[in-house]
Amino acid sequence: MSSDTLAKSAAAPDIPELAGSPRIVPQRRLGQWTAAVAVLVLLGLAVTSVARNKAFQWDVVGDYFTSDSVLRGLWLTLWLTAVVMVLGFVLGALLAAARLSANPVLRGVSWGYVWLFRSIPILVQLLLWFNIGALYPQLLGVKTVNLFTPIAVAIIGLTLHEAAYAAEVVRGGILSVDRGQVEAAQALGLSRWRRWWRIVLPQAMRSIVPPAGNMLIGTLKGTSIVSVIAVQDLLFSVQLVYHRTYQVIPLLMVATIWYTVVTSVLSVGQYYVEKHYARGSERTR
Repeated sequence: MSSDTLAKSAAAPDIPELAGSPRIVPQRRLGQWTAAVAVLVLLGLAVTSVARNKAFQWDVVGDYFTSDSVLRGLWLTLWLTAVVMVLGFVLGALLAAARLSANPVLRGVSWGYVWLFRSIPILVQLLLWFNIGALYPQLLGVKTVNLFTPIAVAIIGLTLHEAAYAAEVVRGGILSVDRGQVEAAQALGLSRWRRWWRIVLPQAMRSIVPPAGNMLIGTLKGTSIVSVIAVQDLLFSVQLVYHRTYQVIPLLMVATIWYTVVTSVLSVGQYYVEKHYARGSERTR
């Protein structure tokens, strides 16, 4: 065999003839397509049923959707959510710092707080604070009933409840940061404040933001429970209307649609905040 033939054999290894190779057949996914069609059909039937069911009284829903009483209740719901989240995370951050402290007393108090307020249902907490006057008729020389108004009870009860969960969210985020990052910053001579602000917090936010966003949406929906103590939030506002008009279903649909709209907007905001703090990580999409 000549040298030219050997060179051609080395450069072009034997390749099986295409005519003799097996034909590649795409995998059939009949079950998946059947399930998808069935789900779409059921979804279409459900939407059609809701749209054509006269009991929903969509004309009444449209009349009350932007009424003054409903919008005032919506504003109070949004305001209460914002106040509770800010105060809850401030208190939660302090509790997380105490839990991570070297002081055993602070660790014990923080653990006890989280254990207690996560154990008691939020409705029970609100009712206890609402009836605190039965235990302490006066505080600081003022009648308790004048201090603990329904709005004050709602803020106190929801804040103390949210702080217990926020403490665990913040603590988990801080613990997710590699200890070597802090040690490296310390070796570079960065102050304690700069280490936390420039090194720990930006990395911890990747773990804090997702559960914090879920807590925000949960708090928004959870504020509806304050209607039991006569706080005129969104749910209580529609209840006042349907107690007068007996149009229960359409007024509940008004509240349902508003909650859906607001939570959808918050979900979009949560997505972009998560995307911002995920920059530079492997999971960024």
